[in-house]
Amino acid sequence: MKSGYFKIIYIALAAIIFNAACVSFQTSPVSGNKRAYGYSWEQELQIGAEADQEIIAQYGLYEDASLTTYVEQLGHELVEVSHFNREDTPEQYQNTEFTFRVLNSPVVNAFALPGGYVYVTRGLLSHLENEAQLMVVLGHEIGHVAARHASQRAAEQQIGQLAIIGGAVLGESLGFDGGNILQLSSQTAQLLFLSYSRDDERESDKLGVEYSAMDGYAASEGGEFFTSLKRISEKAGHNIPSHLSSHPDPGEREQNIPRMAAEWEAKGYEMAKVDRGEFLEMLDGMMYGDNPREGFVQNSTFFHPDLGFRFPVPDAFTLYNQKSAVMLVNESQDAIVQFTIDSENSSAQASVQAFIGQDGVNAIEQFGANINGNEAYKAIAAAQTEDGTELKLDITAVEFEGAIYRFLSYSTTAQFDVYSDAFAEVTSSFRKVTDSSILNVKPVRIKLKRAASTTSFANLLPAQLPMGIEPLDIAILNQVELNETIESGTLIKIPVQ
Repeated sequence: MKSGYFKIIYIALAAIIFNAACVSFQTSPVSGNKRAYGYSWEQELQIGAEADQEIIAQYGLYEDASLTTYVEQLGHELVEVSHFNREDTPEQYQNTEFTFRVLNSPVVNAFALPGGYVYVTRGLLSHLENEAQLMVVLGHEIGHVAARHASQRAAEQQIGQLAIIGGAVLGESLGFDGGNILQLSSQTAQLLFLSYSRDDERESDKLGVEYSAMDGYAASEGGEFFTSLKRISEKAGHNIPSHLSSHPDPGEREQNIPRMAAEWEAKGYEMAKVDRGEFLEMLDGMMYGDNPREGFVQNSTFFHPDLGFRFPVPDAFTLYNQKSAVMLVNESQDAIVQFTIDSENSSAQASVQAFIGQDGVNAIEQFGANINGNEAYKAIAAAQTEDGTELKLDITAVEFEGAIYRFLSYSTTAQFDVYSDAFAEVTSSFRKVTDSSILNVKPVRIKLKRAASTTSFANLLPAQLPMGIEPLDIAILNQVELNETIESGTLIKIPVQ
């Protein structure tokens, strides 16, 4: 659902290509055979380094030095047993420096960039149960880098075989942070929205099991994580038939990973390490879900405690709170409100006039205004997408607490009047927050709890759950069923506020 609302004004994404790519045949570090790639290895290293800085700027790093060091150490362990460090590894791949980062995002996601950049979100870490599962995930992403899947897809794209199909969670469409694409370069956006093939994902699953097995981990544990992915997907209503997906079904993967792990065990590898206790201790106190200090919706109103403002979310609109912008999107995805901070202009009037002064934007009318005691400026304008779709835009900027905030509301010209009241409702109701309970809200964090007795998981949950969290969410978080019996003394994860 999230990717659909970019089709109106960001339709040009569908035409983005890796401009620097040039198909060539090079040796694969995984198979040792010649394969077609869109980049040289040196280019992949450069692309990864450049995109990494954009990822950090747009998503932010989770500020927990101990957790970050922990993930880095585990990741480097796997690199040591990977195809980057073997006797027959081609020289150009040897001693490749890998970078592992924990992103400050609640979305359950992991991905890799060319050249050795691997990212896991705090949302993903919170849904794992032990170190062995993390190793399979990290190994999977290292596998994408080793197999040079992005470069292979770039090569295919040069001959017109690749389409952009949205973000992924280890290949599953479960809510990628699509809004952050607004401020990314074309190349980085392409990398993030690149859709690996089923064969790519299966190869990375295989490599993730191989690397973690060679490091002594119980790789079969990785199957439990894919069970969690399936449950998250089903709860969110994102379940799709496997034959319609470009990736393997989570149910297929939850069965294949233990099977592949058993094959490595049969080869004589001791795969005993699980390390649940140490892993869970690293999660104790970690933020869970969205950080309400950075904005949250309550009673059809968006509140931002740190910045001290509020505005309504109209009926039939869904709000997506991203680092670079807040997006309000209606059900039919043909009306959008984009809310941003304008750090380049010093007044509301300058902000609006800078926007309508862009090529391709034609102002219809503009005038000063006052919104709940705040100086404001407004313009109505017309624009056209690359495919010729006529758009009508409402650009409203507000001066508030020393900052300039800008609303860009738009729809097709034919539909604009249908949504103009909703657009006006949002902008005209922008105001200061005075409710102390809103201003003092705290993030939800994971706390470890030992079961005091042997009972069902549901009986271990608090009577009141914060921020709209449901009992099933916590069951999925712990990879158990609500009616599952939990033994006395077992550590479980409970979100508390």
